Amino acid sequence: MRTETLLVEIGTEELPPKALKSLAQAFASGIEIALQAAELSFDSVRYFAAPRRLAVEVKGLAETQADKVIEKRGPAVNVAFDEQGNPSRAAEGWARSNGITVEQAERLVTDKGEWLLHKAEVKGQSIHDLLQDLVEKAVSKLPIPKVMRWGDSNAQFIRPVHTLCAFYGSDSVVIRLFDKQSKNVLQGHRFHGSGRVEINHAEEYAAALEKEYVLADFAQRREKIKQELDRVAGSLSLSADYSDDLLDEIASLVEWPVIMQASFDESFLAVPKEALIYTMKDDQKYVPLLDDNGALAPIFLFVANIESNEPRQVIEGNERVIRPRLADAQFFFETDKKSSLESRLDSLTTVVFQKQLGTLADKSQRIAKVAEKIAGLLNASTAHAARAGLLSKTDLMTNMVMEFPDVQGVMGMHYANHDGENPAVANALFEQYLPRFAGDKIATDPISISVALADKLDTLVGIFGIGQLPKGDKDPFALRRAAIGVLRTIIDNGLSLDLVELVGLAYAELADKLTNSECQEQVIDFSLGRFAAMYQDRGISPDVIQAVSSKRPTQPTDYDARIQAVSQFKSNAAAESLAAAHKRIANILNKNKVDVSLCCDTELLTQVEEKSLHSAMQSIDSKVSELHKQRAYADLLAVIASLREPVDAFFDNVMVMAEDEAIRNNRLGLLNELRWMLESVADISKLVVVKN
Repeated sequence: MRTETLLVEIGTEELPPKALKSLAQAFASGIEIALQAAELSFDSVRYFAAPRRLAVEVKGLAETQADKVIEKRGPAVNVAFDEQGNPSRAAEGWARSNGITVEQAERLVTDKGEWLLHKAEVKGQSIHDLLQDLVEKAVSKLPIPKVMRWGDSNAQFIRPVHTLCAFYGSDSVVIRLFDKQSKNVLQGHRFHGSGRVEINHAEEYAAALEKEYVLADFAQRREKIKQELDRVAGSLSLSADYSDDLLDEIASLVEWPVIMQASFDESFLAVPKEALIYTMKDDQKYVPLLDDNGALAPIFLFVANIESNEPRQVIEGNERVIRPRLADAQFFFETDKKSSLESRLDSLTTVVFQKQLGTLADKSQRIAKVAEKIAGLLNASTAHAARAGLLSKTDLMTNMVMEFPDVQGVMGMHYANHDGENPAVANALFEQYLPRFAGDKIATDPISISVALADKLDTLVGIFGIGQLPKGDKDPFALRRAAIGVLRTIIDNGLSLDLVELVGLAYAELADKLTNSECQEQVIDFSLGRFAAMYQDRGISPDVIQAVSSKRPTQPTDYDARIQAVSQFKSNAAAESLAAAHKRIANILNKNKVDVSLCCDTELLTQVEEKSLHSAMQSIDSKVSELHKQRAYADLLAVIASLREPVDAFFDNVMVMAEDEAIRNNRLGLLNELRWMLESVADISKLVVVKN
């Protein structure tokens, strides 16, 4: 069967840069799913994406579907014919619908009866016949939040469509979308080249566009930008400050990337670098440059979409653009310094945090009180924690943060230092928001930790307390991020803090405002539920997480210690046997409704194997207790692993449900004691241990 490369491109006006990559990925995924549903074989699917195009390339695509036979079952034979053997109306109607007579029907005989059967041979359709529907299905599933119309057409898409191209090998495939019929014409670069280019084969696509100053491959274009940014920065003995998101957005803005270098007046460096970097990156998509100490240089890089004959004019144009933005930041900074953070406390009363939970002033006062108590638990300065909590939201009322919201916290730190606040207080104003995203650093100073935890707990308890729990993917108050922030702050700092106590502290300050009496338990369960995502991201298997979660340890560091120990134990040679034994024990005890307090009487032990098991348990009991107190869970599980042989021997030779009631109950008591020992770290019956 013939196989070729399929190419489908939609040429548009400039697509939204933040959405380009996701649109392209969705387009490729939609085509792939549609091809699979159509039972067309192929080797691979890739996407192309540039500001004015979305395209999909399918390698090794079969030209036609395979022929197949479809069995269409008719009515049962006893229904298909009357007593004289004449076809019934049901049989004749079924036959007509299949284009045959009743006499031509075959029979399907099974152990459940006999039916009429028609085997229809269906010829496979070609890609020429199928492509229209395939592309329509893929386009219909693109993540487009808002469509637009253009001209006098009724067509709708995220941006006006100018060209449509579809090739299967050298065959131009005719499809029609957005009131456009596919042709062999592509849009070249808007300013370079000939503007439009013709192709005659699917595999000419990328090379033909490159001649027209378009790098259609998104990943290739992005990598070129990255390498050039690093090269130019390196030549200046500086480093380019960019994130993956910024690279994606820049790559979505240009078709033919050209790296250019510009500068700004050094006087702007008196402004905190975070504000300058924010406006360069977020507002202009420029790339700041940093020295080895992380200081901002008065030089920046930007990515143009043209190779200019007069690059100096392009550079000067961008320097003119950035100057007023930096001047704004400078003005805001100098103006804000004229008023202290403390003087802004009253203005917090004018901003509502949440209608039922009060203003930012109310929230700040609650944070101050809870942070003070947490600092006491950490043996840190309660006065500094209370002060930092009180000032924690004041920078939100500054001109700088109102203009550049993403610099909240960091500007609070700078203004607090300017006001002469204690360095730990100033640092806490910044670190209170950490971690801001997955993988971000966390608060590490005790005062910062106190404020960061107090802030997140106030939000969690407050929002749960008024019944606004997250639903599905809707989480307007970022409660999932807050809960993970609490867990990471405690675990990564190795703190012996308990969620029950912490949630209780926040609840005490909010109780008079809350309507949900179950919110404390809900917040704890919600927070513990975040462990699953955290540890799965770290490669911990779900059964290990489930085994530990079943014990519901509310100290995050304790939870983490158990996770690490159980993960290690899972590879122990005794893990499989003890996990199976634990499951068996739980089933026996649950079935017989054994009271948790039931114990074993050594006088009633009769068989060697039960005596040996009891003796083995007794020999390690004190050690298990001591290791549990020390939270040396890995060592504890290693000790418990020594029970493997006596446990196996017990189940191989001892009848638990003996006829003698006293002996039966005593053996159940022995298993009850064994269960609690096996469950001292986690419910190991939930472990899925695969033999090597």
